Amino acid sequence: MRTTKSLDELRRDIDAIDDRILELLNRRAGLAIDVGRVKAGQKRDFHSPSREREIYERLTRANPGPFPSEAIRGVYREIISASLSLEAPMKVAFLGPKATFTHLATMQHFGLSAEFVPQKSIPAVFEEVEKGRALYGVVPVENSTEGMVSHTLDMFMESDLKINAEVLLEVSHDLLSRTGRLEDVKKVYSHPQAIAQCRTWLDENLPGVPVVDVASTALAAQIVGDDYTAAAIASEFAASLYDLKVVRKRIEDQVNNFTRFLVIGKKMAEQGGDDKTSLMFSVKDEPGILYRMLEPFAKRGVSLSKIESRPLKKKAWEYIFFLDLTGHVTDPMVADAVQELKGYCQFVKILGSYPRAK
Repeated sequence: MRTTKSLDELRRDIDAIDDRILELLNRRAGLAIDVGRVKAGQKRDFHSPSREREIYERLTRANPGPFPSEAIRGVYREIISASLSLEAPMKVAFLGPKATFTHLATMQHFGLSAEFVPQKSIPAVFEEVEKGRALYGVVPVENSTEGMVSHTLDMFMESDLKINAEVLLEVSHDLLSRTGRLEDVKKVYSHPQAIAQCRTWLDENLPGVPVVDVASTALAAQIVGDDYTAAAIASEFAASLYDLKVVRKRIEDQVNNFTRFLVIGKKMAEQGGDDKTSLMFSVKDEPGILYRMLEPFAKRGVSLSKIESRPLKKKAWEYIFFLDLTGHVTDPMVADAVQELKGYCQFVKILGSYPRAK
C-alpha cells in the first residue's frame, strides 16, 4: 500500500530533481560550447533553425506527460537561447522601441538570451540584417483585424532577404496611465493600428476624448509616463517597463486579435515537415490572367492561404501580387507550379520557405 509523503518530503524530492536538472543544464551548456567550436572550425553558421525545430518536435513527440506538451517549446526555447549565447552573441533587430508587440514576438521566438536591437522603422530592420549588423530581423506583416502591413510588403520589392520563420502573437491591448483612473484620462496616445483595433471601446468609454497617433504603442507608453492626464493603448509589458498602471485590460474590440510577424535573414530555411512558402510576382493586366496565375497551383493540389495585391509604384495600373502557399519551394509539386507560373509573369521572386507557425 502506497504511503502518502508529507509536504516537506515532497519538497525535498523536488529540490533533488531541480539539482539534477541544473547539473544536466550545465552539461548541456558545455556540449553547446563544444558544438560552437566545431562549427567555427568548419566555418558553419552557429545558428541552425532546422536543428531547433527538430529538437522541439522530437521532445514533443516523446513526452509521456504529465508535463504539458505545449510548454515544452517555451522551456527549450530558453534553454537553446541561453546555450546559443555561449557560442556567440545572436543579434536580432526588431521594430522598436522596447515593449512594442514586435519586441514581444521577437522574445517569443528567440528567447530572452538573444541580443535585441530596436530600430525606428521597418526599412531600418531590413538594413540592419542586409549589412550584417544583425543576424535576423523581425517585422509585422499582418493583423487579423486590420489586414496587411503595407510597409513590410513594399520592402520585399527591394530587398533580397528571405523569410526564415513566422510568429503568431495574440495581441491584447490595455489602457495604461500613471494614476490608473479612467476619470483622469483627457487624451489617449497609441499606434494607428492599435487605435483602430480599440475604436468601439474608445467611443463607448471615452467619448469626445482626443486620440493621438504616434509611431508605436511603446512610444505612447513613454509619453504617458510624463503626463498624468493622458493614457496609452499598449501591452501589459509596456506598463511594467514604463511604470504605468492598468486602467482597463483587454480593450480590443475583437477577442481573437492576432498579429503575424516575419523573421527575416540572408538564407533560405531548410525543408521541414510543415512548411509555408511566400512569393511575389508581377503580371500585365489582361483578360483571364488571375485565373491563369492560380491554375498551376490548383491542378497540382497546392493549397493557397493568402493572395494580396499592391500597386507597382513605377507603373500606373500594374500590380505586384503576394502569395502564401502550403509547402516548401523544394517540394516537387510546389516547384513545378512556380515554374509554370513564371511563364505568365513579368517576374517571380521567392520570398522564403519556412516553418508554419503553430
